[in-house]
Amino acid sequence: MSALRWQTDGWLSGVRRCPSPNYNQRPADTEVELLVVHNISLPPGVFGGEAIDQLFCNTLDPQAHPSFATLEGLQVSAHALIRRDGEIVQYVPMHARAWHAGLSSFQGRAACNDFALGIELEGTDEMPYESVQYQQLAQLIRVLRERYPALSDERLVGHSDIAPGRKTDPGAAFDWARLYQLLNK
Repeated sequence: MSALRWQTDGWLSGVRRCPSPNYNQRPADTEVELLVVHNISLPPGVFGGEAIDQLFCNTLDPQAHPSFATLEGLQVSAHALIRRDGEIVQYVPMHARAWHAGLSSFQGRAACNDFALGIELEGTDEMPYESVQYQQLAQLIRVLRERYPALSDERLVGHSDIAPGRKTDPGAAFDWARLYQLLNK
């Protein structure tokens, strides 16, 4: 695992960059106050490959797998992805608004993309995540907290928490207690 460091342009060093066009600027005077944990695998339940990068960069071939047909024309992104082997891929500068949360609300405040960071874990709701993914997520959160101190444990949420009934990730397989233990060592 390489050491993560904040760079002034919103990118991190020590990660692979795969710039997505699917982002825009946050509303003026809006601070990052929330971190949303997601999961993704493309095709569903399949790990590795380039499909996630392609989805976030609008180059996914909808004919490459039957499950991709519903993704045609979709413009989504996340700030970063943590793969099963621990590799971190960054798609959007942290100061920008990635398009990850969709219709969402946190503590009565709508449009979570405006004030949240979106971190994807390569995985599914039901399959346990890898130890290295928890380690990398904790390291990433520690680096992000240096820049965004509002990201307390209470402001680390799952996609299911901000879009209940619509989203289920990161799912029952995600061990929040394990993440908090790593963060508070």
